[in-house]
Amino acid sequence: MQTLRGKLLQRITCTRVSRCLLYSTKNVPDVGQPTAASHPQLLKEGEITPGITSEEYISRRKRILELLPDKSLAIIAAAPVKMMTDVVPYTYRQDADYSYITGCQQPGGVAVLGHDCGLCMFMPEASPEDVLWQGEIAGVDAALQTFKAEQSYPMSKLRTILPDMIRSSSRLFHNGKTAMQTYTDLEAFQKAAHDGIVKDLSGYTHEARLIKSPAELKLMRDSVSIGCQALLQTMLHSKTYPYEAMLSAKVEYECKMRGAQRMAFNPVVGGGLNGSVVHYSRNDQKINDGDLVLMDIGCELHGYVSDLTRTWPPYGRFSPIHEELYELILETNKECLDLCKPGMSIGSIHNYSVNKLRKGFKEIGILKDDRRDSYQQLNPTNIGHYLGMDVHDCSTISYHRPLKPGVVITIEPGVYIPTGFNCPERYQGIGIRIEDEVLITESGYEVLSGSLPKEIKHIESLLNNHGHATGMDTHTVARAASTSTSVFIVTLPTRTAILYVKVDFTLIVVQ
Repeated sequence: MQTLRGKLLQRITCTRVSRCLLYSTKNVPDVGQPTAASHPQLLKEGEITPGITSEEYISRRKRILELLPDKSLAIIAAAPVKMMTDVVPYTYRQDADYSYITGCQQPGGVAVLGHDCGLCMFMPEASPEDVLWQGEIAGVDAALQTFKAEQSYPMSKLRTILPDMIRSSSRLFHNGKTAMQTYTDLEAFQKAAHDGIVKDLSGYTHEARLIKSPAELKLMRDSVSIGCQALLQTMLHSKTYPYEAMLSAKVEYECKMRGAQRMAFNPVVGGGLNGSVVHYSRNDQKINDGDLVLMDIGCELHGYVSDLTRTWPPYGRFSPIHEELYELILETNKECLDLCKPGMSIGSIHNYSVNKLRKGFKEIGILKDDRRDSYQQLNPTNIGHYLGMDVHDCSTISYHRPLKPGVVITIEPGVYIPTGFNCPERYQGIGIRIEDEVLITESGYEVLSGSLPKEIKHIESLLNNHGHATGMDTHTVARAASTSTSVFIVTLPTRTAILYVKVDFTLIVVQ
């Protein structure tokens, strides 16, 4: 018995040791970004980036090659590093096209995609000093083993290998936004440009990126879920801390604590008059009692972004003037959502919203005439845009393109009335936007941001009954299987639990 017990203990010990060795940073190759071996909490086996497998990356490349003309070559460089000061870089974000094709999240590389070569990656070479200061980076081996390239070479070989690849192709495409002189200065590239056979690649990559795969939609659902939860927390926080900077800090904190890598853009936190500035970014004012705050936020989760906006009165009550305008924007939001279905286009939904709002503004007394330029002063924005790896995703795709299942868009009607506009003074300086994230489905649409309250009575209930509690602990405790159903519990310092159940876009409060 003692011998058997000893063998079992030895086997258990060996198993524990082997597991420790498996995830030890000393025994797992560092390729400069998370892998399933180095970060098992983030990636499953077979994934190149969280949620996206190597098979999906390979199918993406095949799809783009199917779209490209025969005997053509595509060159896509990684995004450059942008410097804040002489030695301090801004936080790095990979170019969406390079990331979509390779999965590599690091700077310095050039990817070449061709019918004959498949994916060929030219990878940067790190010196010992580079590794000392910046850590390991992906090289030739990682390109082949991690990113599943068919060929890979160090960047030092690009000038000798790429020219022959260019000369053997009849059409040349490249990502103009990240073009680097390393390849554009090549004589072969210059000749191709002179002959007029160099074109921008984005029309093909955006076509491939427009319809999201199930894996991409999973990441987008999670990204918008994080954004909704963070913005709800910020709304509840706003009565106690009615400062633009604090609300901006709060929403960023809540997004990152839920797993987001970064904000999709600098949060717009416009209190009062600042809400009438469409892309306000200073976020440095106190929000006065009686004013609204417009917050447009989005976060990025493993390469996929969210984008949503809510407008509310931090001190708890919409004024009659605010309520009148808000209800018009909300009604427009709902009617435009109902138009979202296969066959419709962002352009046609936009035209509907313009007619709806022009009529509404005229009835209220804000617009004196039907001139389009007068309306443009109140709302110069489109009703929405495509969403995905970039905030304004697939920008080369026309807004008049019929929508298809798998496309994600925003619906964001708004009004931005500048001071001095020719309307009653009580309306001047008001900004209101209600933005939802929408997935086009086979039968219509799904509001991915549907768990975030937007009805006046629901917002006021949240703010007045619970939002003022100091030290309040609010957290999401469950998400029902249906994406249109969310459950929130708010725990007050008195240990009173408030249950919020969001079902089919209706907020039910159970105490």
